[in-house]
Amino acid sequence: MSFHGFRSTDEKSVVTPAPPARSPQVLRGALFMLASCAFIAGTTLLAKALGNGASGPALHPLQVSAGRFVFAFVALCVAAPNLKLTFSGTKYPLHLVRSLFGWVGVSCMFAAAARMPLADATAISFLNPIFTMILAIPLLGERVGPVRWSAAAISIVGALILIQPGTDAFQIVALIALAAALFMGVEVTCIKRLTVTEPAIRILFINNAIGACLAGTAAVFVWLPPTPMQWVLLAALGLVMVLAQTFFIQSMKSADASFAVPFLYSTLVFAGLYDFVLFDVIPTGISLLGASIIILGVVFLALRERHLARRRAEQG
Repeated sequence: MSFHGFRSTDEKSVVTPAPPARSPQVLRGALFMLASCAFIAGTTLLAKALGNGASGPALHPLQVSAGRFVFAFVALCVAAPNLKLTFSGTKYPLHLVRSLFGWVGVSCMFAAAARMPLADATAISFLNPIFTMILAIPLLGERVGPVRWSAAAISIVGALILIQPGTDAFQIVALIALAAALFMGVEVTCIKRLTVTEPAIRILFINNAIGACLAGTAAVFVWLPPTPMQWVLLAALGLVMVLAQTFFIQSMKSADASFAVPFLYSTLVFAGLYDFVLFDVIPTGISLLGASIIILGVVFLALRERHLARRRAEQG
């Protein structure tokens, strides 16, 4: 899972404008989103500590993603009595496809985070809305005009600046981060279809259940006994992800998506701060330039989507 998939938690809220929120609600929406972003960046930080040997023998990304899904599912099971879950009308095949791509995307993201600056890996992962837009053409039958293609082109230029193909600074691991964005883009496309008929909490629960099965099975083949500290970090990884998703959903409930979602890009700030404090990684000028261009393109795309949603709402 990716968590990025929950950017479109409720498609209906995009089509039908929410009633004007009171100032305290808007403030809560912003604070919830900032908290969510802090936790999202925290998951990549924990994955980096587990995968680069900082907490003991370096664990394989598949084993790290197993910790994320298994412990997240355990946390959700504990909370299940209060979640009011129902499973009537569940589209299990689509959930399976969504969870498969989400698990692969998360594993790739964790692999990249362990081997490159967190801010760079996070910035590249922000390309997933671009891939979602492109994939929506064949999978959802959507039409994409020149404005949205221009937004995609801007973000891809930013990614090329970060990846630096053909130069001595090129890192193959950056392509893994790019693959993570692509897989997450497929996941978001699946979520868009699921949110038409299914509540967000059911999607979250089923995703973590399927993800725990997939990730746990794959981890068996690369298993390395974790140290006591690594067990703590693996458990924390799952719990932090659930908290991130919970705060995100609360943000969507407290404020209009068009207001709250832009705060999602603060994840990049938290990732860079964590990397600097714990691993003494200072973003380079190239990193800042590439990340800024990626975000510019994605924000451009988000503004265009907002305009299209309003126009559809006005047309009834």
